[in-house]
Amino acid sequence: MDLKLREFIIESKSIAIYLIKWILISIVVGLFVGSVSAFFLVSLNIVTVIQNNYKWLLFLLPFGGALVSYFYKRFGKNAIKGNNLIIEQANGKEENVPLRMVPLTLSGTLITHLFGGSAGREGTAVQMGGAIAEFIGKIFKLDKLDRKIIIICGISAGFSSVFGTPLAGTIFGLEVLSLGLIRHDALVPSFFSAFFANIVTLSYGVTHSHYNIGVIPNLSAYLIIKLIIAGVAFGLVGLIFSKSFVIIKNFYTKHMPNTILRSFVGGSVVILLVFLVGARDYLGLSLSLLEQAFNGTVHPLTFLFKLIFTAFTLGGGFQGGEVTPLFIIGATLGSTLSTILVIPTAFLAALGFIGVFTGATNTPITCFIMGIELFGSDAAVYLFLVCVVSYLCSGNTGIYSSQKIGTKKGSTTFNDEPENEKF
Repeated sequence: MDLKLREFIIESKSIAIYLIKWILISIVVGLFVGSVSAFFLVSLNIVTVIQNNYKWLLFLLPFGGALVSYFYKRFGKNAIKGNNLIIEQANGKEENVPLRMVPLTLSGTLITHLFGGSAGREGTAVQMGGAIAEFIGKIFKLDKLDRKIIIICGISAGFSSVFGTPLAGTIFGLEVLSLGLIRHDALVPSFFSAFFANIVTLSYGVTHSHYNIGVIPNLSAYLIIKLIIAGVAFGLVGLIFSKSFVIIKNFYTKHMPNTILRSFVGGSVVILLVFLVGARDYLGLSLSLLEQAFNGTVHPLTFLFKLIFTAFTLGGGFQGGEVTPLFIIGATLGSTLSTILVIPTAFLAALGFIGVFTGATNTPITCFIMGIELFGSDAAVYLFLVCVVSYLCSGNTGIYSSQKIGTKKGSTTFNDEPENEKF
């Protein structure tokens, strides 16, 4: 047999085994992560309705935060690191991702929303996905390299199932690990895990909200200049969000090293903010603000208020994600800028929706693809433009402190630290 033919047969057999192996593993990951995400989303809707119907629950927010911090202090151990623990392990560290992270972050997030904390859901889904994937990896006795890949699968599955965006979920798991680099070795497993997880979640009857991008303006040099200005604003607001969150968290940590006290005080500050602002619109997911952003009825400073509420909630030690608040902040900022830049409101709200998310997470490809999944491909050029500009203007750090810097923005050289050998 010809040598090249033998090599081709061996290579084909290796690829077939790899594909079958990871499709089977991805089905298992998708089944469990998708099911848990469905339970989480349904539960989140229930506690949100309860919170809206019983306004007095807000006054229990400090006690809810203290309770969650107690459980994390008593049982959490390294689970307290949250998303950063998952990212670190996907980047090659060998610290254990405990399965107890699932009930801890699930209950913690539900308590946050039940009592009115301003937070999201992506962080919870990613943590649950990573912890479940790690557990499945142990059952399958995966080696060191495959362990990193299956954790990425968990990240992608969690993101995909909670937002209903399998393609964005796929890329998020590959892109969030390192600024400027994408993990192509996990592309196939990540896609199938995100794909199956989304199908499983939808099979439970869970639905996701969609918003109309409205009128898409004709391409012109004047419009491009306006969108560049908007992109810069989205990137800067994303940067402000990530920095404010860290500043508040560090302040609390320095002056209140006791996590239970810290969360109690953090919850009290959120209550105080409600009275200072005179509105409860910025509590919880605040999804109603998205509707106002797209129809142009939102208050001009809504983006700032939502940023402040979320930064103080998460900085105070409460559980929950950052991404949904970033959607709110971005869409409402876009709605406000639309009157200044004279651009259709729903159109710029959609661009802001993904633009601030890009700036805070340093995941421009994920956000671009999410924009297409949510708003369609007709505005693809504009979506990409805003993502690129926002990404460039948001600095080299974001909301995930464990995100590696593969290559700094504006630089043409890769980081030469040994950790990049893992890629």
